[in-house]
Amino acid sequence: MSGPSRTTARPPGADLGARGDDELSGPGPAATPEPGTGGGLAVRNLTKRFGSTTVLRGVDLEFRTGEVHAFLGANGAGKSTLLSCLSGAHRPSSGEIVVDGTSYDGFTPTSAFDAGIAVLYQHFQLAGSLTVADNVFLGDELTTSGVLSRQKQEQITRELLDDLGVDIDPRTPVEKLSIGQQQIVEITRALRRDPSVLILDEPTAALGRTEAAGLLTTIRRLAYERRIAVVFVTHLLGEVMTVADRVSVLRDGRVLWTRDRGEVTMDALVSGISPSVTGADERAERATGPTFVEFSGFRTSYCGPLDLEIGEGEIVGLYAMMGGGRTNLLETIAGARRVRGGTLTVGGADATAASPRQAAGKGIALVASDRPAQSLFGDLSGLDNLLMPHFRRSRFGIRFPHREKPVFDRVAERVQLMPPDSEATGGSFSGGNAQKIMVGRWLSGLGDCRFLLLDEPTQGVDIGSREQIYRLIREFASRPGRSVMFTTSDPEEAVALADRIVVLHEGRISQVFGPDVGEDTLLSHAQSAAVESYEGVTA
Repeated sequence: MSGPSRTTARPPGADLGARGDDELSGPGPAATPEPGTGGGLAVRNLTKRFGSTTVLRGVDLEFRTGEVHAFLGANGAGKSTLLSCLSGAHRPSSGEIVVDGTSYDGFTPTSAFDAGIAVLYQHFQLAGSLTVADNVFLGDELTTSGVLSRQKQEQITRELLDDLGVDIDPRTPVEKLSIGQQQIVEITRALRRDPSVLILDEPTAALGRTEAAGLLTTIRRLAYERRIAVVFVTHLLGEVMTVADRVSVLRDGRVLWTRDRGEVTMDALVSGISPSVTGADERAERATGPTFVEFSGFRTSYCGPLDLEIGEGEIVGLYAMMGGGRTNLLETIAGARRVRGGTLTVGGADATAASPRQAAGKGIALVASDRPAQSLFGDLSGLDNLLMPHFRRSRFGIRFPHREKPVFDRVAERVQLMPPDSEATGGSFSGGNAQKIMVGRWLSGLGDCRFLLLDEPTQGVDIGSREQIYRLIREFASRPGRSVMFTTSDPEEAVALADRIVVLHEGRISQVFGPDVGEDTLLSHAQSAAVESYEGVTA
């Protein structure tokens, strides 16, 4: 159904507050802004069913104007489904959605935006070849007598960017911007339409710490100075404690609790999202065999020479900060980059590869960190995404759907995929579920992967899904003739998953630690204490 017209919009570039030495100042944790009355977003007794499966079970929530409300939930809790109902992608089965005092029983994407709801997804909706201004006005261009008013669009975009306190030239092609700057362009495009509710879905998942800190400051200003109700969806609990005014946790399709941030502890967040964490115990019980993978003088365009032995069944973590060389190394092993020297053997056989296809033929598979760009096909079905690497093995390229569906169902059950829908498009799966499909490719029994590489295996994944993915990786490594190497910039992940941790610094091994190393030791050795902080975020 269509929403009401927006008749009280502020002019483009409306003032975000006085600019000066305290331009990033604003109410902090000890001075939470008074919520607006009658505004914001509320959902009341919202339910959503897919056939016989009930995903949302009477959700009641209120997101107030002038607040940042963190919204958390484990994979499968119903978080993505609720956002789909608010954005108009799905229609609720029952219940109501109230925006600025007006009640709706459901939306289309257009009517949701007309009602004042703007949703910014984890994966950007930008046209890289177009300029910043062109993207901000994409689909709603300014024209005069049928001629594009490019100069006016650039002027309005510049005012909006200035209000956000960022220095981006509106004439710059988006593809030349950093990931953090592209995120700002997404926000700018939403703000131009004057939303009263801004929903941010994992906005910092692909950002470095410095860019993430800057974005969190921007988010606080949007809530406090523009009086927008900000719904902040994240799996990074440190961000919740930094930016949120209130926190809600969804579990099994219901609201587990909603609390003011001052009443929230890290332990409460962890137990609310993931009631049981058993990773450390599972790792302690693991045993590894003799050398199975061996690097000798191995060189890439950035890393090396690398000398390293990995045992059969062993999980080795490469721990490094951005620029340490971890992704360069994995992509070279997987054949995506040229080997510059040395040897690599797997199971005693040469495993150096000149292409990903050649690497796959030698038993090497890579699960990349950038799923949309390198692994996941957003428009293809979950089944096609799962089986994609194995189609080349089909005789004469012939497919047999009656055989493929049972394979998908078996893997979906094993990896606890939600929803276990073979026809759902890859782009419709949450970050955790998409990663389960990527890892599940090598658990399907169709491939012959012997050396599994994972680049940031749980990037953009919630705590509950993270433990499930760890379990899948351990199961893979426990099979005869298998080894695993993964990269991470998260010391907690390195300690939780790896049997040994190799610290990379500027492409070289600087230290090797056993499984009993502490996170603080890793942080200290990698000189990353500053990276772990949120310096620059106005409190």
